[in-house]
Amino acid sequence: MKSVLILAASASTALAHGGVLTYNIGGQIYNGFRAYVTPVGQSTIQREWDTYNPIQDPTSTGLTCNVNGAVANEIATVAAGSKVIAYWNNPWEHTIGPMVTWMANCNGDCAEFSGSSGNVWFKIDQAGLISGTLATGLWGSGEMVNNNSSWTSTIPANLKPGNYLIRHETIALHTSNAPQWYPNCATLTVTGSGTGVPSSQYLAAIPGVYKMSDPEIDIDVYSNANANVMTYTIPGPAVWTG
Repeated sequence: MKSVLILAASASTALAHGGVLTYNIGGQIYNGFRAYVTPVGQSTIQREWDTYNPIQDPTSTGLTCNVNGAVANEIATVAAGSKVIAYWNNPWEHTIGPMVTWMANCNGDCAEFSGSSGNVWFKIDQAGLISGTLATGLWGSGEMVNNNSSWTSTIPANLKPGNYLIRHETIALHTSNAPQWYPNCATLTVTGSGTGVPSSQYLAAIPGVYKMSDPEIDIDVYSNANANVMTYTIPGPAVWTG
């Protein structure tokens, strides 16, 4: 009976969490990594993640591409200017918190690139508090849920061709002063004739960009002080549009 209860609790936790399960890239469907299943025999563009549990330590290397973040064995080719649609667990449970999409240039083979050191990540889109108050308003994550638990991003049209990681992330803020990060990374080869390279002001390290001392991270959206607050600043650099 005890084993049954433990398994039931684990299943309940998994259902409440998760990440990106599938991608539509340039009209082609790609499966994500299947957590809780052996990586042997899996073919995917997504870096390995072993559980549906969130990352709760912003200094963890798991914040980069989740735990354990092992490299993918496939690459999706996408033209600059094309759309990438990430499909999360449907329905996604957490609707309080921002959505952020990042990219990083692997500067060669992404299998040799961890992404966990240095200012190498740049944002291509983000959505925080869209309307209303912190506790009851529409957030980026709520918009994702409204869109069939999917998030659509556009690869900057002028992005220089090369091999990149694309990192989708939501930060769930529904638990007071205890943020939950849900990151996933996929491997892309970007094509085109673009020459755009983000300057240093648009780059950040992951981990490193978020700190528990940040008021936007260590936040209680339900507090009396925040009852009428209708603004939220997503930590990190501005979005790079090319």
